[in-house]
Amino acid sequence: MTFNIQRSFKGVKTSGTLYLVPTPIGNMQDMTLRSLETLKNVDLICSEDTRNTLRLLNHFEIKVPQESFHEHNSQEKIPKLVEFLRSGKSIAQVSDAGMPSISDPGHDLVLAAIAQQIDVVALPGASAGITALIASGLVAQPHIFYGFLPRKKGEQRKFFTSKLAYPETQIFYESPFRVADTLANMQEVYGDRPVVLVRELTKIYEEYRRGKISEVLDSLTEQPIKGECLIIVAGACEDVALIEQAESSPLEAVQNLIATGAKPNVAIKQIAKERGLNRQELYAQFHEL
Repeated sequence: MTFNIQRSFKGVKTSGTLYLVPTPIGNMQDMTLRSLETLKNVDLICSEDTRNTLRLLNHFEIKVPQESFHEHNSQEKIPKLVEFLRSGKSIAQVSDAGMPSISDPGHDLVLAAIAQQIDVVALPGASAGITALIASGLVAQPHIFYGFLPRKKGEQRKFFTSKLAYPETQIFYESPFRVADTLANMQEVYGDRPVVLVRELTKIYEEYRRGKISEVLDSLTEQPIKGECLIIVAGACEDVALIEQAESSPLEAVQNLIATGAKPNVAIKQIAKERGLNRQELYAQFHEL
């Protein structure tokens, strides 16, 4: 990225402005006055799903035209949108819910605008991750937001293993159809840590399930869930042994397990599974084959 200084509201402007406008994550009353004013005054609204955004615009009687802008057409649309901005017209980019440019292709548009020295102005507003975090009861600072997790079990376990020793509270988005499997994978790698499962934020069925991972899993059997979900899990405790285990080499981890009484082949299988490694290759390394 080339060095430049953007003064968003000062100086002579030869191009339009790209506004990143947050939208409600459920409750329409969470739309800010500034966001409404911005949407009314821009020349174009780039929407992740034009049908979804149209409901919002109709609710607030906003008549500005929309342009479809999502992960499947973003690379095709970006040059056209940049030229639109260069002509002096302004664009508001919105996602289906919450802050844009996080789980949508808005980041690429931001980079393209910055490359052309077009002002990019972010408006504050609703964010599901932060909203859930501050009411979760878990430590709010420091925290890490990861968004959506890998879907495949092996990739997910490998991801969790790489984050095992992180002390920060971790925030994830997840589908209600996968949340039980994800929590089970998390428990196998992280152990039975404190976790908060949040669903339907700002809506009538808003719910927080707080407890150990095992307790939340048990509750899902008795009371299945629907709706948008977040998982917030406590970071690693200041346990030196845990951190050393996460940072040790696979062979050292195998030796540590054997030292606790595990048989060599059992230890090899477990470490290979936890770290997403090839069991046969780890076996060969251990036995120096």
